[in-house]
Amino acid sequence: MSLKPDSSVDLNIIFEDNDILVIEKPAGVLVHPTEKKEKETLVDWLIAYFPAIKKVGDNPQRPGIVHRLDKDTSGLLIAAKNNTAFNFLKKQFQDRSIEKKYLALAHGSVKDDKGIITKAISFSKKDRNKRSALLDENSKSAWTQYQVLKRFSGYSLLEISIKTGRTHQIRVHLASIGHPVAGDKQYKFKRQIEPDGLKRQFLHASYLKFQQLDGKIVELKSELPDELKKVLEKL
Repeated sequence: MSLKPDSSVDLNIIFEDNDILVIEKPAGVLVHPTEKKEKETLVDWLIAYFPAIKKVGDNPQRPGIVHRLDKDTSGLLIAAKNNTAFNFLKKQFQDRSIEKKYLALAHGSVKDDKGIITKAISFSKKDRNKRSALLDENSKSAWTQYQVLKRFSGYSLLEISIKTGRTHQIRVHLASIGHPVAGDKQYKFKRQIEPDGLKRQFLHASYLKFQQLDGKIVELKSELPDELKKVLEKL
């Protein structure tokens, strides 16, 4: 853990070299401001910690950011400290050579122990802030693989790998097969009963594997936050 910058956002640095930062993002923190110009985002923290990152990347609203996590998703997130690293990491995401895994608690008993969801994702016809497993002129291909780690009464704990990074991808794909993420307010089904004590969506970015600029492979893991562990203990 490095020294905390002067920012009210409290983040752990899991990995750092001269080019790359990997941060453990808590739930409830936006990665970058939206059109609403929110403050105290992960980007604000990055700028406070490493001011030179302001000039990194292709969008001044999200300097150094090469991928995102939803506000209420916790876990590992990579940021680039210079433009060489930004382009290097961006290419790894485009080539789908970066490995990302998540832990998710899904509603219901998922029938198969493992499976792959390849439904295209587009904007919801009812709400432009949501996405849908829909094939239309705006849809983009998406690839989600899951494996059941443990079954509970009414829920399934899944390990999920993704090759694409569409907005809300895991949440949309799991809802599309009838097993929305527990605690997900946007994609929940009617009359769903949430696990006792769960205050947000049960989705955590738990694993990252990527290449540094010098060619070395970095492999990182993040445990479930205590709040989510307690939910599983109650189940």
